[in-house]
Amino acid sequence: MAAKKPLVVVTRKLPEPTETRMMELFEARLNLDDHPMSQAELIQAVEQADVLVPTVTDRIDAGVLAHAGSSLRLISSFGAGVDHIDLGSARQRGITVTNTPGVLTEDTADMTMALLLAVPRRLAEGERIMRSGKWEGWRPTWMLGHRISGKRLGIVGMGRVGSAVARRALGFGLSIHYHNRHRLPEARERELNATYWESLDQMLAHMDIVSVNCPHTPATYHLLSARRLKLMRAEAYLVNTARGEVVDENALTRMLERGELAGAGLDVFEHEPAVNPKLLKLDNVVLLPHMASATLEARVDMGEKVLINIKTFVDGHSPPDRVIGTES
Repeated sequence: MAAKKPLVVVTRKLPEPTETRMMELFEARLNLDDHPMSQAELIQAVEQADVLVPTVTDRIDAGVLAHAGSSLRLISSFGAGVDHIDLGSARQRGITVTNTPGVLTEDTADMTMALLLAVPRRLAEGERIMRSGKWEGWRPTWMLGHRISGKRLGIVGMGRVGSAVARRALGFGLSIHYHNRHRLPEARERELNATYWESLDQMLAHMDIVSVNCPHTPATYHLLSARRLKLMRAEAYLVNTARGEVVDENALTRMLERGELAGAGLDVFEHEPAVNPKLLKLDNVVLLPHMASATLEARVDMGEKVLINIKTFVDGHSPPDRVIGTES
């Protein structure tokens, strides 16, 4: 008799190829209407599932995991970040956690570069003027932005995405600077023509553009605090395609309102999907709905990683993208 297929509960709608393969391999319970699951629904899912496939918007906290049934042994998250999962609770319960690293790097770096261009050159503001029908023709001193060539870019977090941003920025003539928990090897610094700053405070004070590319962890919550944001030059720009919680959003908003920063490009927000209403009123801010990694190619690749992690785990092996867990 064939072994019983594990019950895999998926919290959001995934790309069609992923869902099709999921149903072939496992007993899959899909979210066909793509509604955000409530805490009660998440609790029901962990009570029943052998494998849970959440996304970055699902809060798999200690309260949810307290209801986990004895059959739940794997959380295969659809996304690179794992700050939405209480890893300590998962570890205590012997639940392995996996993610989907690497496949989002290039798309996120592309979007970061798009914001690095869009904010100083006032692209969103110009587009709004065109749609409003208020354009009266070209004028020599109207809608002036700033060139980015020759400017200093400070990257906060020189991991996969930060390094990919640096490679792109070099092509636009930016001077690359970075702050990281650990300094890169000398050969890597030469490759990226990057200058390391041990002090984040000192780097912020000298940059023309700051790009946030570090993960959200307890150590990076409000890493760019009100105090640190005030170190930035009034002519500087901030771009964040990492996690909203890394930046004190209220402090950033106040500085943008007062002209204490030149502008910002934000793809992520501290209390998603809520956005500070004051940000929505500012012309010097480009706002995007957490779409830096939103390409069909990335989502399909993420789904493939989820499938591989589940299949490997079910077959009794250690999944390749394990964040926590014990060897089988």
